[in-house]
Amino acid sequence: MKQYAIVVFYSEDDECWVADVPDLQYCSAFGNSPEEALREVQVAMTSWLEIANEDGLTIPKPTYRPAHLSVAS
Repeated sequence: MKQYAIVVFYSEDDECWVADVPDLQYCSAFGNSPEEALREVQVAMTSWLEIANEDGLTIPKPTYRPAHLSVAS
Protein backbone atom coordinates (compact mmCIF):
# COMPACT_ATOMS: atom_id res chain seq x y z
CA MET A 1 0.00 0.00 0.00
CA LYS A 2 1.19 3.50 -0.78
CA GLN A 3 2.23 5.64 2.17
CA TYR A 4 -0.33 8.39 2.66
CA ALA A 5 0.04 11.16 5.23
CA ILE A 6 -2.47 11.00 8.08
CA VAL A 7 -3.28 14.11 10.09
CA VAL A 8 -4.65 13.54 13.61
CA PHE A 9 -6.20 16.39 15.58
CA TYR A 10 -8.73 17.07 18.31
CA SER A 11 -12.02 18.60 17.15
CA GLU A 12 -13.62 20.87 19.72
CA ASP A 13 -16.81 20.95 17.62
CA ASP A 14 -17.13 17.16 17.54
CA GLU A 15 -15.49 16.61 20.95
CA CYS A 16 -13.37 13.75 19.64
CA TRP A 17 -10.14 12.97 17.82
CA VAL A 18 -10.18 13.06 14.02
CA ALA A 19 -7.76 11.33 11.66
CA ASP A 20 -7.78 12.58 8.08
CA VAL A 21 -6.03 11.42 4.91
CA PRO A 22 -5.66 14.64 2.87
CA ASP A 23 -4.80 12.85 -0.39
CA LEU A 24 -7.95 10.68 -0.28
CA GLN A 25 -11.01 12.90 -0.53
CA TYR A 26 -13.49 12.35 2.31
CA CYS A 27 -11.33 9.67 3.96
CA SER A 28 -11.39 10.37 7.68
CA ALA A 29 -12.36 8.71 10.94
CA PHE A 30 -13.10 9.59 14.55
CA GLY A 31 -12.05 8.18 17.90
CA ASN A 32 -12.02 8.83 21.63
CA SER A 33 -8.21 8.92 21.53
CA PRO A 34 -5.61 9.71 18.86
CA GLU A 35 -4.73 6.02 18.69
CA GLU A 36 -8.34 4.98 18.14
CA ALA A 37 -8.83 7.59 15.40
CA LEU A 38 -5.63 6.36 13.71
CA ARG A 39 -6.75 2.72 13.84
CA GLU A 40 -10.15 3.65 12.42
CA VAL A 41 -8.75 5.75 9.58
CA GLN A 42 -6.43 2.90 8.57
CA VAL A 43 -9.52 0.70 8.13
CA ALA A 44 -11.28 3.50 6.22
CA MET A 45 -8.23 4.05 4.01
CA THR A 46 -8.02 0.36 3.10
CA SER A 47 -11.72 0.33 2.21
CA TRP A 48 -11.43 3.61 0.27
CA LEU A 49 -8.59 2.21 -1.86
CA GLU A 50 -10.28 -1.17 -2.42
CA ILE A 51 -13.55 0.43 -3.58
CA ALA A 52 -11.77 2.94 -5.82
CA ASN A 53 -9.79 0.09 -7.37
CA GLU A 54 -12.91 -2.05 -7.89
CA ASP A 55 -14.70 0.88 -9.52
CA GLY A 56 -11.74 1.60 -11.80
CA LEU A 57 -11.15 5.05 -10.33
CA THR A 58 -7.76 6.74 -10.41
CA ILE A 59 -5.90 6.20 -7.15
CA PRO A 60 -4.21 9.47 -6.16
CA LYS A 61 -0.48 9.46 -5.60
CA PRO A 62 0.61 10.46 -2.11
CA THR A 63 1.48 14.14 -2.38
CA TYR A 64 0.52 15.73 0.92
CA ARG A 65 3.47 16.39 3.20
CA PRO A 66 2.82 18.26 6.43
CA ALA A 67 5.20 21.07 7.28
CA HIS A 68 7.63 20.35 10.09
CA LEU A 69 8.18 23.27 12.38
CA SER A 70 10.94 23.69 14.92
CA VAL A 71 11.42 26.32 17.55
CA ALA A 72 14.86 27.73 18.16
CA SER A 73 15.92 27.88 21.79
